Amino acid sequence: MKPIELKVKNSYTKQYHQRFPLISKEAVINPDDLQEEGAIVHLVEPNGNFIAKGYYGNQNKGLGWVLTYKQGEKIDFVFFKNKITAAIDRRKPFFNDENTNTFRVFNGEGDGIGGMTMDYFDGYYLIQWYSEGAYSFKDKVIRVLDEIGDYKAIYEKKRFDTKGKYIDDDDFVKGERGEFPIIVKENGMNYAVYLNDGAMVGIFLDQRNVRKAIRDKYAKGKHVLNTFSYTGAFSVAAALGGAEKTTSVDLAKRSKSKTIEQFSVNGIDFEAQDIIVMDVFDYFRYANRKKLKFDLVILDPPSFARSKKRTFSTAKDYPSLIKDTIDITEKDGIIVASTNNASFGMKKFKGFIDKGFRESNTKYKILEEFSLPDDFHVDRGYPQGNYLKVVIVKKMS
Repeated sequence: MKPIELKVKNSYTKQYHQRFPLISKEAVINPDDLQEEGAIVHLVEPNGNFIAKGYYGNQNKGLGWVLTYKQGEKIDFVFFKNKITAAIDRRKPFFNDENTNTFRVFNGEGDGIGGMTMDYFDGYYLIQWYSEGAYSFKDKVIRVLDEIGDYKAIYEKKRFDTKGKYIDDDDFVKGERGEFPIIVKENGMNYAVYLNDGAMVGIFLDQRNVRKAIRDKYAKGKHVLNTFSYTGAFSVAAALGGAEKTTSVDLAKRSKSKTIEQFSVNGIDFEAQDIIVMDVFDYFRYANRKKLKFDLVILDPPSFARSKKRTFSTAKDYPSLIKDTIDITEKDGIIVASTNNASFGMKKFKGFIDKGFRESNTKYKILEEFSLPDDFHVDRGYPQGNYLKVVIVKKMS
């Protein structure tokens, strides 16, 4: 099939010459020429000069991704093999780490193919497809993994229904079906993972370094509050780091059984911990009423959340979340402030934190900052890909 020529507006040609990988609708003169996802496209200047070659794959970020800046390079099996084997070679230290057997193997545009990621869970591969266009390359990607070999099974998540959400499916592709949960290791900590149970697997791999820091530096002897706790991964790290007690709070009903499971696979007595199913904002009010104070509070809210009572958006509401947290944090206590919202950078995020402290008339000190770990390789031309921002702050007395 002949590639579709997409004419790039003059005002956008410079960014593509500087290797910006996302094909955005507003950058293109003729987006309506795109019909079938997975089609190869040529980005050209208004005068027809070649800029780059990519594919059409509609997702919430844009129309698709640039794959190569070489006009003669074919987007074939060899192309996918070269990209995936190069990515796996980059992760050699992870494959050789005795204490960690779960990590990201292929990070979308950071490894040269936007719209697709691949994670490794102790011999199991999990591929996530973010558009029908990316999914059209499935056979080539699986063939590469078959040639590399040495896997137990391949699972996938299709995240491209009409609203850009996960398509509920069995998720098994090939190999030997896993007996779930499988127990994976991260820096010597155990986590129970399900590759066949909805959009989430039970752990966010991008927070690996933050969990290690909590365990190794911040948790000992502390009373820890983990808000928006999901399956309690931060609570496990805190408990293994010698926390006096952890309190995990999440609105999702299944968070309780999932958190109990994560404590159990680490030999931690979950009955000695508090696991609360409750809206986090209601819990803040409850903690204030009861005059509860914590030495370490972990804030990792979703970018956007809606409950029956309220809507929360990190871009709008993070300063007030910080203020709520300051009220229940001990003097000299520590707040781990985190967001995975890609729509703003670290500088703006620090501004949200600063605003919360200023409005609370409280001094603070930044102890440490984190962004994505090494296995989440980021494209230099696309800093938005480095979405994770974590700032560890101390509330000064």
